[in-house]
Amino acid sequence: MYVRWFGDLNLDDRSSVGGKGASLGELTRAGIRVPPGFVVTTAAFETALAALDPAAGIRAAIERLDTGDLDAVSKISEAIRARFAAAELPPDLLETVAQAYAALAGAGTDGAVAVRSSATSEDSADASFAGLQDTHLCVRGAQAVFRSLCACWSSLYSRESVIYRLRLGLPERHVAMGVVVQRMLESRSSGVMFTRSPLTGDRSVITIEAGFGLGSALVGGEVTPDKYVVAKVTGDIVKRTVSAKTVRHVSAACGGVRVEALEGALQLQPALSDEEIHALAEIGKRVEQHYGNPQDIEWAIAADEAGRDQLYLLQSRPETVWSRRDAEPVAQPAARAYDHVLAALGGLKR
Repeated sequence: MYVRWFGDLNLDDRSSVGGKGASLGELTRAGIRVPPGFVVTTAAFETALAALDPAAGIRAAIERLDTGDLDAVSKISEAIRARFAAAELPPDLLETVAQAYAALAGAGTDGAVAVRSSATSEDSADASFAGLQDTHLCVRGAQAVFRSLCACWSSLYSRESVIYRLRLGLPERHVAMGVVVQRMLESRSSGVMFTRSPLTGDRSVITIEAGFGLGSALVGGEVTPDKYVVAKVTGDIVKRTVSAKTVRHVSAACGGVRVEALEGALQLQPALSDEEIHALAEIGKRVEQHYGNPQDIEWAIAADEAGRDQLYLLQSRPETVWSRRDAEPVAQPAARAYDHVLAALGGLKR
């Protein structure tokens, strides 16, 4: 099966649609507002990979690499990505994706979609490939979707992605790529939300970062976002910082995004109202409770068909930095209690 819709997916489908796709399906089935879409499955990736690499040499070549030999990693990475760029995809795969895109965008239109990588090894509690693989925004037309699809598959073999999974010891034969194709929002405001403090690990608060326009400006570090800290129990906004936001990203008519300068008072206008901050925090708590662990969430506010602003979630993945620290033992147990004291006083040995 080359295509699966969000409404048919949950977290158990990670192996067939990747981490991002499985999470979007899980959110959709949980009743969270998510822009509609589908995933081009790992079966499609395996079909494309077999077509351009019938001898199955790509995975074997990567498994032989030494992470310390950056020249070799770069050479292999560039060669693999060039093969994907020149790949001719099987006609039945192209037809299936084209039909799904037409159903999502509207038959006979070139409606904009976001095309996003969804590797099987990403967005888990043990690994986060955030920023290592491709996302293409405001993609218009079936041919552009096909190009973005190949680019996302190719990004699985970027030098950074290959090094990261080699260092984690991930078996290459288990690594595959699903690709999310999702209706594009023309966001008024967007950002990220952490259901524990990213600075201190405090689980009693939710931290929200927000800017105007598409989230790519914030993710790319082109704008300093507004920041809000909300107490989970009381819902109080315990800290707020409104920054000067000099630019925003908006959809470009020809595809992709364009940078739009913000002038005058608009720069210091809050990206969120207090009501929207509270609504985000409530959804953050709901999502954390659903998954059972702290979450790193991407969100956007955009007008619906009736022109009313609505809050959408674009992604939710486990928070990894503080979760890893929680899992690490503070100290190794000693045979006798006072051995810890001796060690603290200078590492004395018995």
